[in-house]
Amino acid sequence: MHGEIDVEARAVGLCPDRLGRIDGWMERLVADGKLAGLSVMVARAGKTAYFRTHGLADIAREKPFAPDTIARIYSMTKPLTSVAVMMLYEEGRFQLDDPITRFLPEFSDMRVLTGGNRVKFDSEPAQRAITIRDLLTHTSGLTYGFMEATLVDGLYRQNGVDFGEAQTDSLATVVERLARQPLLAQPGAEWNYSVATDVLGYLVAVVSGQDFAEFMRERVLAPLGMLDTDFFVPPDKVERFAANYSLFRERSLKLYDDCVGSRFARPPVVASGGGGLVSTAGDYMRFCRFLLARGELDGVRLLGRKTVDLMLTNHLDGDLAAMGQPRFSETAYTGIGFGLGFSVMLDPARAQIVGTPGEAAWGGLASTAFWVDPAEDLAVVLLAQLIPSSALPIRRELRVLTYAALVD
Repeated sequence: MHGEIDVEARAVGLCPDRLGRIDGWMERLVADGKLAGLSVMVARAGKTAYFRTHGLADIAREKPFAPDTIARIYSMTKPLTSVAVMMLYEEGRFQLDDPITRFLPEFSDMRVLTGGNRVKFDSEPAQRAITIRDLLTHTSGLTYGFMEATLVDGLYRQNGVDFGEAQTDSLATVVERLARQPLLAQPGAEWNYSVATDVLGYLVAVVSGQDFAEFMRERVLAPLGMLDTDFFVPPDKVERFAANYSLFRERSLKLYDDCVGSRFARPPVVASGGGGLVSTAGDYMRFCRFLLARGELDGVRLLGRKTVDLMLTNHLDGDLAAMGQPRFSETAYTGIGFGLGFSVMLDPARAQIVGTPGEAAWGGLASTAFWVDPAEDLAVVLLAQLIPSSALPIRRELRVLTYAALVD
């Protein structure tokens, strides 16, 4: 085991013995060959009460998963991009109900798929323009090509709409290509997990007049002290970069993306606001502390407290089960809502998991996850490198283990 603890867990209302159950859970996951390695960090009242790692970050090189291991956080990039958007909102650059065509005219005259096939599809005019709020809440009618569930998904793949892999085009080019595809649903009608946050990254660039990656580094990551978080791993940190694995039906781990030669080991042409960042447990916990402090960390304020409250409020008409389609997501649907960049717990009983109404959370494709619970002043960060995130129920298991340790 590796890690460090800032305070005695009991001093912040956590039972050390119950937190210790996480140790055994991590050991079993690695011993059973389900994960190469992982780390878990738990903080309460602004103090780290638990931080442990177990297993390997790189099986071939026998490199331990360490406290400073750098991991691909994929969609845990989305909340950070959403903060960048809300910083510009606070500067009076736009309103949430503004149509994105105010800044991105390529999304004018959008059409919504009604039937057909990839060669000839039927569509109807969008009833209204996509708004900035639609992008933040994944109700824009956009989708993801990798889901392979709908005709629109197929059109994305056919026409090269991929912000993660399209590293020969500019961010603007991929957005323009996206705007030529039909929408999956009318704007505001359905919740569909999508490339919307990548479009928000481009929106940040257009509104600010600054390259999106540079905006993130200068305006968000550096002020928060997230010094190991970036859109790539520089050469002097590659030794700390984890390999990424996949879990097949035979329950064996296979290398998915090596740390050496990975696209994450070089500066990207397209900085993906939806899934492009790498980070460490300690860095991402700083972001969690910023959220719990309602927009401020260590004397640096990026957002006003009312803005953070708005972000952590459910913006859907009911839960995801009411508005969402039964497709891939980094969260369950029943009892869960969605705010401006995060899922929001509405009803733990309906979600069938221990928790608190008002917690915000999200995860990443490689089995990473975080959640913040303002009512309990609690934050948890889980890092692993296993694709897909749906392979194991480790997020739900960790939630039970963590909440069971609350005693005060």
